[in-house]
Amino acid sequence: MEATRILVVDDEEDLCEILRFNLEIEGYEVDTAYSAEEALKLDLATYNLLLLDVMMGEISGFKMARILRQDMATARIPIIFLTAKDTENDMLTGFNLGADDYISKPFSIRQVIARVKAVLRRTSEQGKEKEMERLEYKTLILDTKRIKASVDGAEIPLTKKEFEILRLLLENKGNVFSREEILSRVWKDEVYVLDRTIDVNITRLRKKIGIYGKNIVTRLGFGYCFEG
Repeated sequence: MEATRILVVDDEEDLCEILRFNLEIEGYEVDTAYSAEEALKLDLATYNLLLLDVMMGEISGFKMARILRQDMATARIPIIFLTAKDTENDMLTGFNLGADDYISKPFSIRQVIARVKAVLRRTSEQGKEKEMERLEYKTLILDTKRIKASVDGAEIPLTKKEFEILRLLLENKGNVFSREEILSRVWKDEVYVLDRTIDVNITRLRKKIGIYGKNIVTRLGFGYCFEG
């Protein structure tokens, strides 16, 4: 499992080293930069979180945040502002720039660690939710938010049941579902649904998704799965 990477950007070198030491004890991989200019030379897209001081030289923390939010590669990186400025206007500025938290100096290391863990946990959960909105296998894409399916960029017309079957199989690639399981998950409380109904929908679904039809595999005597 890859280590969570954190970048601390602050012109107080001693503070950077204190934060680095304590965050590394918690198991994070930590780098430091003593100015926004220095930080912007790094590959920022590789970090999971930035701890960013507001009051720095020519490029302030707020200005650096604006730069990051305008770049697609870094727009979603969580930011916690560290600052001696704790007026309401400054806090609002930070949050309007997309800050995930705002910690006023002086602060305790325990407070920073708790806030870091909370932001990482929250953004990780949001990321998982976002992933589930879009299921992909090569050029087969299922947009579960807009209820659209496409192959090679071309939308394919699926019925509600076909869409739900494909979603079930893509969300659980490699898992075999019996006809009874598919019926209970897709048709739920509907009555008078025959096992044959599953076979008919699977056959239509295979045809509609073209080259990916072969990835919906029949396990004789067991059911269906999506292999890839």
